[in-house]
Amino acid sequence: MPRAVETVGDIAATHPSAIRVFERFGIDYCCGGQKPLGVACAELDLEVGLVLEALAVEAASEPEAETDWSRLPLRILCDHIVSRHHSFLRKELPRLASLAEKVAGKHSEHHPELRDIRTTFDQLNSELIEHLAKEERVLFPYVSLLEASISGEGNKPASWFGSVTGPIGAMTEEHEDAGQALAELRRLSRDYTAPEDACASFRAFYDGLRALEQDLHQHIHLENNVLFPRTVALEEEAPESRKG
Repeated sequence: MPRAVETVGDIAATHPSAIRVFERFGIDYCCGGQKPLGVACAELDLEVGLVLEALAVEAASEPEAETDWSRLPLRILCDHIVSRHHSFLRKELPRLASLAEKVAGKHSEHHPELRDIRTTFDQLNSELIEHLAKEERVLFPYVSLLEASISGEGNKPASWFGSVTGPIGAMTEEHEDAGQALAELRRLSRDYTAPEDACASFRAFYDGLRALEQDLHQHIHLENNVLFPRTVALEEEAPESRKG
């Protein structure tokens, strides 16, 4: 079972059911995943014993074993990220952008925070679209070739970026930016609480932002705490060349 000295990211990576507990307590397991659980709890004024108890209850109530992404091939993890999380973003971002424009146009006179929410979302939207493209066109194909070289299916792939730590560092910084934007959206919307006079579109917009936050947390966790560390370790192991 998890311990207070383990990092939040490691706990989430090895015990996927813990993600639901971290979401419930507001513990950052993606961008803040390098903090020990005890430190993360102290910063939020949470009793670490209660969190550990909730983690144990959640694990015990899980009907089936969840996917352990720390053990499966990286190409499968990359495919999962694209099919699950990238597809979600490509479907939801345009819908939320339309709602942001509609809701801000109709309700910002009485709810001026909607102007800042729309601005923050539009910036996040633009940055995420570029982020997905870089992962799918550069990083993920390199990871697949790198993994293949370990299994004897080729040499260590050449790259224009040198070590994979370069693009991974850039991706991690962009994850930090996305995390800050999500925190700002939550603050501006008062935890996605629609006002009493909110119309159906207003409520749908806030519900969509909440779902976006949860999916991005899981998305960033899989990359920061599972994919990236494993890829760096794999690059160090990959053979430079083979003679025929």
